[in-house]
Amino acid sequence: MLPQILSAIPDSAVAPLLVMVAFGAYHGLNPGMGWLFALSLGLQRESERAIWVSLLPIAAGHAASLALVAVLVVAGARFISTTTLELATAALLIGFGLYKVFNYYRHPRWVGMQVGLRDLAWWSFLMAMAHGAGLMIAPVVLALANPATGSPPAAMADAGMPAAHAGHQMTMGGGLDVGLGVLLHTLSMLAVMAVVAWVVYKKFGLAILRRHWVNFDLIWAAALFLVGTIALLGGFGIL
Repeated sequence: MLPQILSAIPDSAVAPLLVMVAFGAYHGLNPGMGWLFALSLGLQRESERAIWVSLLPIAAGHAASLALVAVLVVAGARFISTTTLELATAALLIGFGLYKVFNYYRHPRWVGMQVGLRDLAWWSFLMAMAHGAGLMIAPVVLALANPATGSPPAAMADAGMPAAHAGHQMTMGGGLDVGLGVLLHTLSMLAVMAVVAWVVYKKFGLAILRRHWVNFDLIWAAALFLVGTIALLGGFGIL
């Protein structure tokens, strides 16, 4: 009989990681997260390469925003109960979603079209913060940082591992899962942005956006509200 091979990713983390990938794809579709800016730069400079070069700092700025929120959530979990964090995150999401519904036409102003790579990264960071992109993944970060399954510290201590060390191991594992989630989210977002920007650049140009514009800001607001509602139900143990 072949020996069992343990996966580096616990089963409890698979679903949250897939959600992070899905959120990454959704963020990549939103023109406010960067692909429209990259496309505009490419069209302005008449260079496809300008699109690819600009997408990298945009993705990096977005990832930095998510990483900051993830660090704050994981750090908060050391001092605040998971349920309290879930309810607080849900309230923020619902509140921010309602704010965006009534202010979807407002956008942060940061740079013009003559920008460097550092400007693009900062612009993307601020846009992600302003739009609540990191806040949207906060409930998933909580799920990754506090896996529902696995050996609790007490059981691991009974197996010969000190309880404090066992808790540290679980925290490290959760932190690695969170880091992996942010990475997968960013790669998913980058891939979707690249595909959308390339298709529009090659086939349509900005004219299609004037003829067939979709109000992603309202969709974004609805998504924030939906995620907040799900997080609220989860905090109360309904889901």
